[in-house]
Amino acid sequence: MKRFVVLVVITIIAFTGLAIVNPDYESPIVNVVDVAGPAVVRVDVQITDSMGALDPLLEEFFRRFFGDIPPREGIGSGFIFDEEGYIMTNDHVVQAAAKIQVTLLDGSTYPAKYVGGDRELDIAVIKIDPEDKELPTVGIGSSSMLRIGEWAIAIGNPLGFQQTVTVGVISAVERQIPKPDRSGYYSNLIQTDAAINPGNSGGPLLNIHGQVVGINTALVAPQVGTALGFAIPIDVAMRFVDVLIAEGVAEKAFLGVYHTTVNENLVRSLNLKTNTGALITDLVPGGPADRAGIQPLDVVKRVDNQDITSAQGLGAAIRNYPPGAEVTITLDRMGEVIQLPVVLGHESELRTDEPEEDFFDDSKLGLKVLELTQEDLERLGITREISGVLIREVVSGKPAAKVGVRTDDIITRISIMGEIFTIKSLEDYVQAVEQISKGDHVSLFVARESVTFLATFEYQEQ
Repeated sequence: MKRFVVLVVITIIAFTGLAIVNPDYESPIVNVVDVAGPAVVRVDVQITDSMGALDPLLEEFFRRFFGDIPPREGIGSGFIFDEEGYIMTNDHVVQAAAKIQVTLLDGSTYPAKYVGGDRELDIAVIKIDPEDKELPTVGIGSSSMLRIGEWAIAIGNPLGFQQTVTVGVISAVERQIPKPDRSGYYSNLIQTDAAINPGNSGGPLLNIHGQVVGINTALVAPQVGTALGFAIPIDVAMRFVDVLIAEGVAEKAFLGVYHTTVNENLVRSLNLKTNTGALITDLVPGGPADRAGIQPLDVVKRVDNQDITSAQGLGAAIRNYPPGAEVTITLDRMGEVIQLPVVLGHESELRTDEPEEDFFDDSKLGLKVLELTQEDLERLGITREISGVLIREVVSGKPAAKVGVRTDDIITRISIMGEIFTIKSLEDYVQAVEQISKGDHVSLFVARESVTFLATFEYQEQ
């Protein structure tokens, strides 16, 4: 009996000891959810066709477990960012909605109207009328200074389960992925391992201070990879909020350049000092880039804090800003790193001038070229002075044809392994082409319909 009493006492002491481990501890995540959770809403939509506003992330789920997609319903998430009833969500959640209903954490429901959105950015603003009710709102943070490894908290309605909270970290920034409907790419995304599931679309990604740093928008299919979710940076969304509320649509910024992705052929033919980025091939006269001092053959490396590794990346980065925004563009100018402030403009600034022309039977590149005349310029609608040779014929299967050169294109310069030949006459062209040898990396500067681009190849003809 004595041994039994001792055993009971020891057991009580042991369990009492366990009970007092971290007795006053409370996860900071709890505080974030308490503050931000009431402003996160469920968005239910009735759509105008069988697929319209259904969250693309839900499609595979319903096909796999139910055999088909609900014909006229969709579920998403959103968050109230203004006490007047304005709610941020994804455009793909609500863009085709015939009816939108919003449900708050307390169970109250409101009809919502579509205020405005942008399919490319995948952001939208909807609005409810709270009447005399004071609506909860969530604080807006900043995504520009996010650090990999920071806490990330997602709140939303995955598969319709309202107010689901998942936690992870910021896994990466500046990601680019294709959109689920293959209509283009999301760029400059935040990557997180906080679980994001179908129905989370439009919900907030929060920092440890309870502020929104991103809008949850996509995930990698489980059969492809796990713990890979993506969010639109809140800084991008907030640049367009005012114009979406005022006008319903978002105008994108305009840089005024023509550009191509740097590749090995370009590096060798132009003797570039960097092997990644977006190479500027031409400028819109008087456009934002021209006014800022950007030059042809500059290589764009960064836009503000975003790295640029391709022409597509530069275009997507610029379209993350509205007209009038000022950005810092970092360039590589033949090895010299230059930073230029650029005030972005409107697409209405597109230019209406430029190209070139000449004649000679070039069996090496597969071209027939001739001297450029004033009549040619008038026929082609070229309104500014330009020199070069005009392409009359392109031989199929030859080097020029393989890189997309066409009849009525104008060659203004030829670069061979970094040595650039300016083409002002047929004689200049002949002399330049004679310098091309097997294995040389060649770039043709081609003017076409007021745009100059580079046709680049490695010459292998005998």
